[in-house]
Amino acid sequence: MILDNIFQQLLSDEGVVLHPYHDSRGFLTIGAGHNLDAKPISHIAALVILNDDINDAKLELIARRPWMLTIGDARLGAFVNLVFNLGIAGLAGFKKAIAAAQAGQWDTVSAEILNSVYATQVGNRATRIAQQLRENRWITGT
Repeated sequence: MILDNIFQQLLSDEGVVLHPYHDSRGFLTIGAGHNLDAKPISHIAALVILNDDINDAKLELIARRPWMLTIGDARLGAFVNLVFNLGIAGLAGFKKAIAAAQAGQWDTVSAEILNSVYATQVGNRATRIAQQLRENRWITGT
């Protein structure tokens, strides 16, 4: 009971701000008065945010390219990873890879990912994503 009451009281006192801001004392703050300078977000909070971001990336991808629901979970996951990292606009720069994916030409999709500026920037991540797209199986690791 006390937790419910203090929860409501603090929501009322602090409000909820969904982006980092500096409070009246200059501390970097987020949410309902969470002082990031004094205490980083918890591991659980970080995982909740990650899950939310993954869902957003998937929804945005499917809204723009609904045919991706037919390519299999591992390949869809690779494209969600790309959207998470690059944004939907960044993914749109992979025109040949997207066209090849829609045509089911997975060796070409993989090659396009590997022969990109993106691959030089992220290294093993691009190699793993390209392999996942080519083989249609989940690839884990660094």
